Amino acid sequence: MQAQDKPDLKLPSKEPPQDDAQSQSAPSTLHDLEAPAPKEKPDFVDWDSPEDPNNPRNWTFRHRWAATAVVSLFTFMSPLASSMVAPALPQVSRELNLEQGSVLESMTLSVFVLAYAVGPLFFGPLSEIYGRRLILQGSNLFFLGFNIACSRAQTSSQLLAFRFLAGLGGSAPLAIGGGTIADLWSPEERGMAMSLYSLAPLTGPAIGPVAGAWIAEKASWRWVFYSTSIADAVIQLIGLWYLKETYAPTILAAKARALRKSTGDESICTAHEFKRRSVPTWRFIATALLRSIKFLLFDPVMTVMATYMAVMYGTMYLQLTTFASVWTERYGESIGIAGLNYLFMGAGFTAGAQLGARALDRIYRHLKARNGGVPTPEMRLPLLAIGSFMLPAGLLLYGWTAEYRIFWLVPDIGIIASFLCIQTYIVDTYGLHAASAVAAVSSFRSIAGFAFPLFSTKMFSALGVGWGNSVLALVALVIGCPSPFLFYKYGPQLRAMARSNRVPT
Repeated sequence: MQAQDKPDLKLPSKEPPQDDAQSQSAPSTLHDLEAPAPKEKPDFVDWDSPEDPNNPRNWTFRHRWAATAVVSLFTFMSPLASSMVAPALPQVSRELNLEQGSVLESMTLSVFVLAYAVGPLFFGPLSEIYGRRLILQGSNLFFLGFNIACSRAQTSSQLLAFRFLAGLGGSAPLAIGGGTIADLWSPEERGMAMSLYSLAPLTGPAIGPVAGAWIAEKASWRWVFYSTSIADAVIQLIGLWYLKETYAPTILAAKARALRKSTGDESICTAHEFKRRSVPTWRFIATALLRSIKFLLFDPVMTVMATYMAVMYGTMYLQLTTFASVWTERYGESIGIAGLNYLFMGAGFTAGAQLGARALDRIYRHLKARNGGVPTPEMRLPLLAIGSFMLPAGLLLYGWTAEYRIFWLVPDIGIIASFLCIQTYIVDTYGLHAASAVAAVSSFRSIAGFAFPLFSTKMFSALGVGWGNSVLALVALVIGCPSPFLFYKYGPQLRAMARSNRVPT
């Protein structure tokens, strides 16, 4: 059974609700903008009880997983579309008069990811103003429209512009998905849900080239875009039914509006709305939009984690652009058969997600019990320590075994294990601002995803597969391996310092 769309309209309390992310009440989103206290306390709307069925965390297990699956499918489709055209680039270049192997040809693929650096800075904070559902479904329609436009492009300039705009719409699930998971699941349950969500943006780029190679070979490059558009339209229809609003302040604001209408009492509001009443709308929106940037600039936890995830994401897209050439040039495989090797990357991501999710929740519950039942975000980090060593080790194994024509998939397990831990740690740390926090990370890592492939060809031509991957492994080792140990020991102090030093959000 799904949760009721219409809330149970009980009269609210005169006392403001607790500002507690885990209780999912409606806190202020502007800590620096306090409304003056009125002469009489307003009527604050909150959940009717801890078991209120309108609270997304109290939805049925099936309903919560359905919503999680829809968000993960949205998150899967956009990265799938980003990489699916890769095997068809020679066809695109011939038809649209692009020089094969040129930077412009590479940008046809990577400009989609460049849009990921822009969109999350807007979509994440906007979802904390207007709710998750409106932003997710509206942005997906934007992505769908311009993905269809890509299939009709007649010039390279049109294709580049349409790809960027499609990527802009497709970036929303990457920014909002983590916040939606936090809305639906308690910290003790969050690992499995986060594993599905974290798997989506990694398996999409791995599976995309496999499907794209066969579609381009049997039909044309335009059908690569048609096929992703058809699939996305189906997911959009599914989302209209299964994806309800999950953000607590938005749900409670709807409840307050209904109560004001039914009672005629205009003093009824949520704590979230009360804090906004003395703030001009433009200032409220501007502050929300700047939140992600402030997280990156003034929060050491966010800065280091975002940098590490950027290295991983850039490494992944670098591998995606060079992976096929390893098999065609070193192993003499056809384009279609070489594309099947991307499935091994998907297998590594899947293994990391499934093993990591189970370990993540188990470790979290164990450490929470040892700490007297008091959870901390740092309880997500032990698994990250393992993943941070697997990534450079896997890159070395992949690089040197490929140099001597042997294959290894350890890097992918390390990447997904690290992604899973970092995303869950960030969601736990930032609570109801999780969407803005994840948006900051997503934006920063997408710049690396755009930039790394641009120098990959020259780097591997100069250094070879073995030494090229050794350089990447060294970067991952230096940036990634100290981080989990540093944050596990000093995380609470760093988070406290971030709150005191950060420009108010």
